[in-house]
Parts: sequence; C-alpha cells; structure tokens
Amino acid sequence: MTEVENNNTKEEQVTSPSTPGDNNKKKETIVRRNRPGSKSEQWGNWPELSFENMNSTCAVQQYIQLLIKRNPEDIKTIVTCPENQDPNVWQYEHLRLICLELNPLLIMLSEECHPDVCDTMKATDDAEFFCAAHPKAQPCSAIDYSIHTVDGSISLLNCHSFFPTRVSIQPSSLKHFSNISRRLYRIFAHAWFHHREIFVEFEHQTHLYARFLYFSTKAFNLISPKVVIIPSEACNIDFD
Repeated sequence: MTEVENNNTKEEQVTSPSTPGDNNKKKETIVRRNRPGSKSEQWGNWPELSFENMNSTCAVQQYIQLLIKRNPEDIKTIVTCPENQDPNVWQYEHLRLICLELNPLLIMLSEECHPDVCDTMKATDDAEFFCAAHPKAQPCSAIDYSIHTVDGSISLLNCHSFFPTRVSIQPSSLKHFSNISRRLYRIFAHAWFHHREIFVEFEHQTHLYARFLYFSTKAFNLISPKVVIIPSEACNIDFD
C-alpha cells in the first residue's frame, strides 16, 4: 500500500489483482474526503485507519472523530488518552470538537430560546452568568451568551498566540481549558433546566453532554464536581 498526498488530503493506493489469478496488478485509490454531492449514508464512509498510521497534524482530531463515529456511547474509550499521546494535545482536540458539535444544539435552542423569553443566562434562579465576550463582562440573553461562548472558545483555541501549534501545548495556555469548560457547561445547564425536551432529544442523538461531563470532571478535572448541577438522570449512559 502506498500513501500519496493530494491537495492536503491523504490518499492510499492499494494494489490488487485485476482478475483472479492475474499477476498484473492495478491500483485503487482511497480518498479520505467527502466528495461534493455525497449522500448522507456515504458521509465519511471509508476504511478506518489506525492511529499509528495517521501522519498529519490533524491526526488526534481524526482519531477522536473515528472513535465517535464507531460508537458515540462508548464514552470511556472516546475520552481516555492513548498511551504515548500528549494528554494536553488530547484535551485541546476534544475541546475543539465539543465546541463544533455544540452548534447543532444552538440551532435547536434558537427555535424557542428567544431573547424576550430567556433574557438572561441562567441555569437555576440561584445565579446569573455574565457574558465575557464583551470588553467588560455584561448580561446577555441566554441564546446570545451561548453563541458568544462557543464562538469565543473556538477563536481562543485557534489563536496563534496561545496555541501556535496543534502538536504541543505551551504550559501557559493550559489555564484556558478550565475556563472554556466551565462556560460550556453553562450552555448544557441552561438547556436542561429551561429547554428540557431539546436537551433530551439532542443528547439522545449525540451523547455529547455525557462525553463532555466525563471529559471535564472525571478524565481531566477541568471543572469541579461542585458546579455540576444537572442531575445524573440527564446522562443516558452510565460511565461509572
């Protein structure tokens, strides 16, 4: 098998006999890219590649996505850092993916989480959260807070000053992981306490909250269990 690079997309040329018993060989090219016009059942439908054979700067992201696609309910396998893998890079790539995967939830929330209904960002009535996306933290409607938080988190994770490379994380940038996780948790909490049906539907489809909770409280201790106010029943997976 020969690997070739084509437009930043890895391709594999697999040599196989053209006909049974024929010694003449022909090459089949496997392109790990979704072609324009691909149908939903064809999306990402290519042979799996082992983590050891993923040789790009996006290898960790690709491997996590592979684990999610294989079984989104297998939370421990998805979140557990492989041996010989930098755990800081592992956390970084998980946070990037969680931010991306939260966008469908924001779309679902936008159908009923209107600024005139949820005019401030709350989970319970015990606390109101100010939005840090402004020069000075200020109140925002819940949907605006959620959008600003996801956008701000993605911008921070893509900031070259803090994260100049995806193959190593500078120690001074590790503090941002906890800050991002704490703010993302509030989005899940608001959805659970104020838009329960949407939360349940989204979680049933993606298991994203279960993965985020295990990632941030058990695997890497990014947020304190004391701030976890969503009841355990919200997770439809028992990962204890």
